[in-house]
Amino acid sequence: MGVQREGPDPVADAVIERATDDGVLSRPHRLVLEEEIMSVPREGGCACGAVRYRLTSDPLFTHCCHCLNCQRQTGSAFVINLLIETDRVELLAGDPQPVDVPRDDGSKQTIFRCPTCQVAVFSQYGRPELRFVRGGTLDDPSGVTPDVHIFTRSKLPWITLPESVPAFEVYYDMKALWPAASLERLEAIMAPAGSDD
Repeated sequence: MGVQREGPDPVADAVIERATDDGVLSRPHRLVLEEEIMSVPREGGCACGAVRYRLTSDPLFTHCCHCLNCQRQTGSAFVINLLIETDRVELLAGDPQPVDVPRDDGSKQTIFRCPTCQVAVFSQYGRPELRFVRGGTLDDPSGVTPDVHIFTRSKLPWITLPESVPAFEVYYDMKALWPAASLERLEAIMAPAGSDD
């Protein structure tokens, strides 16, 4: 099964895999994504207001990550990450600064922080086409709920997970949980530039 990693790095790996059951790459997508209607308009920003952003569509999927890296990097028990295409995170003000942060497995992730108050507004795990927007930076964080709980093997014992939300000790099969529309969007951004079929 491979090395089990702490943190959401498996997304970067799974996102790249676009193979069908027979191991052949699926047709590259020439999807013309129609403008999507968001269920709820979402804007957010840092604590001081210097960085502001708008999500131009609903996220692909929302993680509640309980890994030790997320606990350490947020100073909290877990992090809520809204996974969304980078080009669907519209900066309204400011310029979050990328900070490379070491991870337990020796790799690094990039956290984008407000240069003034240093609040982390989103992260990048290897793939520049995909952002992990920190749910707590939304103007209305109560407007999102996790689609999945991951890395529950390091969940703090006093946290009780809802039975109605899938939970995994490490990671999960994206193809089994993500809505078809989200998988199509993801595959569209991962298709090599200039591919026709």
